[in-house]
Amino acid sequence: MPPHESHQPGRRPRSALHRPVQVLVVALAMLVSMLPWTGAAQAHGTIVSPPTRAYQCWQAWGSQHMNPAMQQQDPMCWQAFQANPDTMWNWMSALRDGLGGQYQARTPDGQLCSNGLARNDSLNRPGAWRTSNIGRNFTVQLYDQASHGADHFRVYVSKQGFDPKTQRLGWGNLDFITQTGRYAPSQNISFNVSTSGYTGHHILFVIWQASHLDQAYMWCSDVNFT
Repeated sequence: MPPHESHQPGRRPRSALHRPVQVLVVALAMLVSMLPWTGAAQAHGTIVSPPTRAYQCWQAWGSQHMNPAMQQQDPMCWQAFQANPDTMWNWMSALRDGLGGQYQARTPDGQLCSNGLARNDSLNRPGAWRTSNIGRNFTVQLYDQASHGADHFRVYVSKQGFDPKTQRLGWGNLDFITQTGRYAPSQNISFNVSTSGYTGHHILFVIWQASHLDQAYMWCSDVNFT
């Protein structure tokens, strides 16, 4: 027999009281499921050309990050995925707040490629990172989903003789190339860079000072000057 329910005048059955709440919970769940995901990784951006270390690993292996072939074919991306897969999933979120332009003073040597973020330390490790071929004159492209704009970009190249395969990057290993002006909010920002005297594997180090807040982004891209 079903449980006895009281039907005293003025009292509603317990199941009748619960039913509107259940309907409301289901309706809210459906509404939330229809909203776009706006997590931290989608709120910012990165240099997509030449691709940063995290971005190129995500491009190459994001859809097959469990593939054991990565360990032999791309050992640096493999170690990065082993250390913390979130480094690649959140390739847009390598930011720090409130540096006030004190990039060098507040970012220790050996931590430049991770922007001083411990969770992304795998990006600092020297090794055979895949490189992108560029010439002495090349274009840097930022993709910024949230269209923050830029106060400026600072561009550096590792010195001739520095070996990204065996050395962690420090400020003393960099040649300052240029600082851009301001850029209006846009999802895609590109600017040209001119260099001379570089050959072989180098690290392109870029700082993006976003305009909407005091947020600084720092990345390493591995390039091969041809």
